[in-house]
Formats: sequence, structure tokens, C-alpha cells
Amino acid sequence: MARPKSEDKRNAILAAAAEVIAEQGLGAPTARIAKLAGVAEGTLFTYFDNKDELLNQLYLDIRAELREVMMTAYPKHATLRERAQYVWNKFVDWGVAQPQKRRAMAQLAVSERLTEHTRATGMQSLADINAMIQASVASGALRDHPPAFLSAIMAALAETTMDFIARDPAEADRYRKAGFETFWHAIAQK
Repeated sequence: MARPKSEDKRNAILAAAAEVIAEQGLGAPTARIAKLAGVAEGTLFTYFDNKDELLNQLYLDIRAELREVMMTAYPKHATLRERAQYVWNKFVDWGVAQPQKRRAMAQLAVSERLTEHTRATGMQSLADINAMIQASVASGALRDHPPAFLSAIMAALAETTMDFIARDPAEADRYRKAGFETFWHAIAQK
């Protein structure tokens, strides 16, 4: 009889994968991931059938963490600008606190190794935010761009903001506010 899988081992493998991918990219060897996780490489494949499954699951786990961070106290009844700023601040703060996961996510997001199902599930994890964007575009409050494009603008500007905060933490508030203002002016109707 096979032993039950340990949630702790699974989480250690995913944490190690995020760290190794952030450092070495998606081509990083699974042996390195297993070693960092403190498991045998064969154990890694007990939890994930292959590297692509590991990468897809890592993407979904990071997206789930982002959802938790951004949606726990999401101000549903605030103004559009206040909701957008809340999401911005939570995303930037998470990215500064989790630089390895941020770098791993950036690589995974553009990877051809992610399945369409994984991408769709990842987008669904932030359905509330996507619904806000679609409703705001429909009402004329935001520029008429596809939600994925608006999200990409946010991600690019947030990456720049996070990089500057990491280099100069004493100016974090300044960079966070300036980044949001730039983002807001890029997406909001005048």
C-alpha cells in the first residue's frame, strides 16, 4: 500500500520550484528542485507526474496566493479608483515581499508549458477583478481595452515599481503612489 502524500512535502517542492525557477529559469533541472526541497527526485515525481505538471501547479498555487492577498479585504463598494488602488497596493506589496515567486510567476506567465486550462483557471482565480474591469470598460470609466491588456499594463508598471522599491525601500510609498498614478492615467477615461 502506498503511503499517503504529505502536504508539507508537496508545499516544499513548490517552494523550491519557485526559488529555482526564479534563479535559473524554466529550464532548471528537477534534480535541483528536489534537492532544495529536501526530497529525492523520484519523490518529486510522486507528487507531480512530470515537470510540466509541476510548472502548471506552481502557476496555479502562486495565483491562488495572489488571490488571497488581493481579495481578502477587497473593498467591493469603494469607488473604481479606490478598488484599483487597493489591488495595485496589494499586488506591489506582495511582489516586494515575495521576489522569488514574483520572478517565477513572470516566467511562467509567458511560458508555452502552461496549458490553456491552467491559464483559464488562473484567470478565473481573479474573476472579481476581471468583472470589475469589464464593468468599468462597459460603463466608460476605463479605456476600451481587453481586460488581459489592462492586466498586462498593470503587471509591467507594477514590476517597475517593485524593482525600484527593492532598490530603495525608504522611498517605497513614493514609488507605490507614482506607479499607481501612472497606471491609472494609462487605463482611466479622462
